[in-house]
Amino acid sequence: MEQRLFTIACVMYVFALITRYLNKKKVLHTSWRFGIWHSAFLLCILGCGWYVVSFIISNGLGGESIAPGKRAFVYLCILAAVFYGLKSGYEANQDKRDKIQKADLDWANTVYFAGFVASFVMFFFIQAFKIPSASMRDTLLEGDHLFVNKAVYGFRIPLTDIRFGEFKPIEKGDIVIFSFPAKDKKQMNCGGYQYGKDYVKRVIGMPGDKVEIRQGRVWINDELAPSQPYEKYQDVERIAPEAEYDQEAYQILWAKHQLDNELGLELRDSMGPVIVPENSYFVMGDNRDDSCDSRFWGPVPRENIKGKAWFIHWPVSRWRIIQ
Repeated sequence: MEQRLFTIACVMYVFALITRYLNKKKVLHTSWRFGIWHSAFLLCILGCGWYVVSFIISNGLGGESIAPGKRAFVYLCILAAVFYGLKSGYEANQDKRDKIQKADLDWANTVYFAGFVASFVMFFFIQAFKIPSASMRDTLLEGDHLFVNKAVYGFRIPLTDIRFGEFKPIEKGDIVIFSFPAKDKKQMNCGGYQYGKDYVKRVIGMPGDKVEIRQGRVWINDELAPSQPYEKYQDVERIAPEAEYDQEAYQILWAKHQLDNELGLELRDSMGPVIVPENSYFVMGDNRDDSCDSRFWGPVPRENIKGKAWFIHWPVSRWRIIQ
């Protein structure tokens, strides 16, 4: 989201700069040129608005795309507004043109300033996140809106994996938000494309840990992990492994996020052992039997982790600090 806001801010900033330059050169003093430029502004600002709104709606639908009919309706409305802007700009007298252009510049300045501020805050400090599934029940419920603390694990320099100013290290038990560890948009995991999606899970294994799942329970470094109050299990029939696997090949498939395509649902109850790679983490949902997590698609690299789940702000009845 922060990248979209930053892109919009840059677009509107460039528009404002070009508008001021064209005014200085008196390029927009003719009716038809002004009409074209005003319609271009409307196309720009409405397109930017749809760029953000479509992302929000798509996330609300669990990552599904918006229906083609609804998209077509929005595009028609934008085109209608653009043609209206062309007509009104062309027909306006000089005084009216001055007022329209002032309003355009005010909107452009407001949008790019707000976009830069919002993207800065979201990139470095706080991000809003909505829980899309039941994988973290009962700690986090579907539809919970929460704030993510992005500063706690250190500030990341844009367009790099370099971090600085770490307030605390990632620890076992932390609930983290991260971008799904897929580098290929066509990579299939848990029955669909997960590339680019944000996930929320709890850290179970640290770099270098040996992790194994036996009968649905977690073993860390050959010891049964202590039961935790946030763990939730269902009354399901446990699936035993169908065969023994070559450990080296198994580790490679898991580390490359391809194990679930080979073994499927078996991994819910029987997985590993695997060694968590350096600078990576093993994560799981609190709702252990209804979670697509590291058992299926492998480790989460450090650079993919955006921050720590911090505070539920909606609905009001669920206001709380997240533990």
